[in-house]
Order: sequence, then structure tokens, then C-alpha cells
Amino acid sequence: MDNRVYYGEYSLKHWIELILKKNVILPEYQRFFVWNEKKVEKLIDTFKQKQFIPPVTIGAFKNDDESQNLILDGQQRLTSILLAYLGLFPDETEFKKTVETFVNDNDDDEEPDEVMDNVFEWKFDLLTSKGRTKQEINSKIIDGNYKRIDLELDNTFFETHFLGFSYLVPSITDQNDQQKYYSTVFRNINIQGETLLPQESRASLYYLDKNLESFFRPTFIKSYAIKGTSSVTTIDFVRYLSMLSQYSVEQTSHRIARSYKPKMEKYYEEYIYDVVADNEGKYGKFSTIFPQRAFEERLTNLRNTASELDISNEFPSIIDLDMYFFGLIYVLVFENNSINIERKEELMAEVQVQINAFKANSSHTRAPSNLGHLRSRVQSSIEIYCRYAN
Repeated sequence: MDNRVYYGEYSLKHWIELILKKNVILPEYQRFFVWNEKKVEKLIDTFKQKQFIPPVTIGAFKNDDESQNLILDGQQRLTSILLAYLGLFPDETEFKKTVETFVNDNDDDEEPDEVMDNVFEWKFDLLTSKGRTKQEINSKIIDGNYKRIDLELDNTFFETHFLGFSYLVPSITDQNDQQKYYSTVFRNINIQGETLLPQESRASLYYLDKNLESFFRPTFIKSYAIKGTSSVTTIDFVRYLSMLSQYSVEQTSHRIARSYKPKMEKYYEEYIYDVVADNEGKYGKFSTIFPQRAFEERLTNLRNTASELDISNEFPSIIDLDMYFFGLIYVLVFENNSINIERKEELMAEVQVQINAFKANSSHTRAPSNLGHLRSRVQSSIEIYCRYAN
């Protein structure tokens, strides 16, 4: 039996019912909702004008005895339709005001009576978890958590406007094979309106083996980022894992990512596939580096040691971030060793001296992603941290 694709359309009312009843869900690797209020209004106006709106893509996924319908493409559109129906919007400004007001009006150690939804990392399941009807959800909304919106829509609007879909039904039933299939589909889809960043697109691969998702993307690591004047870029943990895996095999940085300069994403993808399949290759065999796939304790050690070293959560450049983390991850995660915390100040000072040296090199500062400069940071960071390893 071949993979099948079915096509059709549902009324907006039916899509809302599917979402509220959780008959269509977001896979874990879907990014957060990123549209602003004006884009929601624009989408609704497009429906009113009877203009073309790209269909969404849903995939059938068989999970043991349970069948799930995954939203592969169209999260922003479907979420916007739900928000328009509920008359709510996860507004960051409103949320910030509420949090700041609470902090200013209460003692530092006092906790709020009710826990608000984090609108900075928001998906519609934070609403559907509150209930299955508009009335039930709205009754559980905490004042100041969401912005109330009114797009002047009645039930007739949702009953008489339609959104098309493609429904994918793979022939395979094995969960891992299904996940590989949908990971490929997800990465090949051109999502309308907001282009996926490489890290966001690659995230679907982390679920090729769900037991390894916490290895590729440990929860605590997202708190570290490069903060520029107009953007914040979270640390790409797979970037560090892939290069350090190759380093652990060759014990030198000279050949790291050789021939991958214009296609580093391919380098990271190959690493993920090799880890999942436990292949023996340039990255080393995962089960050899982590016997019995025991990595959780090492990642916990990484989290705790970074805290003990007082490593900042924000960095001004990739040069700083790399110098602080390449060696630290190598010693703790790959060597399964520890750092002499008693020499913390000496270690941090040495790292900073090397950062300043690299930044004094105009070529390094202009092109930090140059593989030669990158390999220098890998080698230098590892050498420094190894001198402070227990």
C-alpha cells in the first residue's frame, strides 16, 4: 500500500471543533505561535474578502492503539482562527505589564495565587487544556494574561467560510518510520508567512527517537543565548554536540566539519541521524561515547557546573558563547569529568583573556563562522577547560 494524500475543506466552525476536541494536535517539534495581532486581523479579512488562503497539512499518526492527527503546516492560521473565535490574543505587552505589576506590589518571595500562561512560549494547547468550549476557556482566563479582542465575527462567519486541507496517510505503521516520514515532510514544507529558522526546522529530527529528544535539546540549555541589539539567538546545542563528537574521535579540531562550510545544516543533520541509528562514523558511535545511552546525569552535571561557575545567560557574540561552552561541554559531557570549582575565578579569567585575543583579530570578529576561526575556538576552549578538569 502506497502513502496516500486526501484533499478537502472544512468550515472554520468545524476546524475550531477539531481543535477544541483535540482531534487535531500540534506535534512537539512545532515552534511557538509567532503571528502578531495584525496578522490575525489580516487573515480574517482575507477570509471575508473570499481570497485564496493556502490549505493546511494534517498527517495521520498511529501511536500504539491511538490515532492522532498532527498539524504539520498551518499552525499559525489555525491558531489565529481559534483566537478570533475566542476573542483572545496572547499579547506580550499585556503579559509584561501584569507580571511587572505583581512584582512591584508584592514581596520578592510571594507567589501569585494563579499561574499565568507564558505567552513568550505559547501554543494553542495552553487554551485547549482549559476546556472544550468558548465559555469554559474564557471563564478560566486570568486577567492580564491575554488581551481581549473583538473582530466583530458572528457564528455565521465561522459556518460559511472554509479552509482547505491536505491529509497525509503514510502506509507505514512503525512509530519510528512514521516519525522519519513526517520529519521529512515537515522540513520540506514552505510555511506561509514566517520562514523557519534552521534550528526550528531541524527540531523535527530530534523526535526520530523520542528518548533522545532531551539529549539534543535539554530543557535548561535554552536559557543561554546571544543577545544582539535587535535579536536574541538561543544556543544551538546540536552544533556543539556534533563538533565535539567529531573532536572526541579525532582528538583534534583540524578536520571538524571539513568540506561542510557551505552546508553546515547537513553536517548537523548527519550527526542526528548517526546518533539515532548508533552508526560508527566520523562522529563516533553514540553507545560508545555514552554506554547504555546514559547521558542524563552528564547533562545534569553540565547544568549544575555552569551555574556554579556563574556563567552568564546572555552573551554579546558567538565568540563569547563558544569559548565558554565548547570546552565545558567536552569535559563534562564527553569526558564525563568534572571541573575544579575552587579555581573558578582563574578559569573564567583565562577564558575571557582568550575571548579578548580573538576579538582583537579583525578577521575573526568580521567572520566568526569561518571554519578556521571556529576550529580555533573549539581547540582553545577545550585546552583551557581541560587544565581545570578534576
